[in-house]
Amino acid sequence: MIKDEKDLHWHLIELIAYWQGKVNATHLVKYFNISRKHAGDYLRAYQEHYPLNLNYSSSDKGFLPTPHFKYYHINGDVTQYLEWLSMSPTQPIYQINAINPLTYTSLRLPSRQVSPYIMRALVAAINQQSRIEVDYISLSNPDGEGRIIQPHVFVKTGLRWHLRAYDEKHQAFRDFVLSRFRGEPELLDKASHNSEQDDGWNTLINIILAPDQRLSPAQKNVLEQDYRMQNGQLVIETRAALTQYLLQELQVNFKFHDKSPEAQQLVLVNESDIKKWLFSG
Repeated sequence: MIKDEKDLHWHLIELIAYWQGKVNATHLVKYFNISRKHAGDYLRAYQEHYPLNLNYSSSDKGFLPTPHFKYYHINGDVTQYLEWLSMSPTQPIYQINAINPLTYTSLRLPSRQVSPYIMRALVAAINQQSRIEVDYISLSNPDGEGRIIQPHVFVKTGLRWHLRAYDEKHQAFRDFVLSRFRGEPELLDKASHNSEQDDGWNTLINIILAPDQRLSPAQKNVLEQDYRMQNGQLVIETRAALTQYLLQELQVNFKFHDKSPEAQQLVLVNESDIKKWLFSG
């Protein structure tokens, strides 16, 4: 548990060093909006307190974890790192931990198991823009197979975390569930595909939603106020690759309407415009 300002900074130092393989003053400067001098002071103090954890590398311009690295301020659970990735830089860790538990709570959702060894390799592949070979299982192939992918971003889609990557087997950008990677990953040479070539990631589309027409005017008005609709519609801009996930998160069923309009609530207005980006399309 983070107790004070020093622990807060040391928490981030360990988090980045452990999962990303290198931490430097720039990380602390950007995240905490502090001076480079203060960032350097925190790094030196950490190194003095835990001398076996980090070594400075002039060639890498940062502190690298040693083979003897142990974590004292993080728990080694990949969920902690993924949640940090999804947080805004203007919303530091200590603000989240400072919330009074009597006035705030959230659902305790089941976490997906992700191997730290595989996760660190995937992070390295993104940072180094490298190809990576790793085993992957799925419901259609539960025994798994080796895949060579070129990843560029982690994506949180409701209950799961995905990796967006170019899949050399299918020669297309695809989503991979993080908890389904297996084996011993191997970093390969430089990637030939990057995020700029991912049309689904770079294409922005509008999803248009509206209250189910079977609802009464008063019921429609409730939903219009809930979602701050304009002219009876909710327009959401999103990356095309995330279209299906967004609809699932909003519980919008576009394949068939529920018998009860109270259960259906929202309907997709412009399915024909976005059909190519839906999994069933």
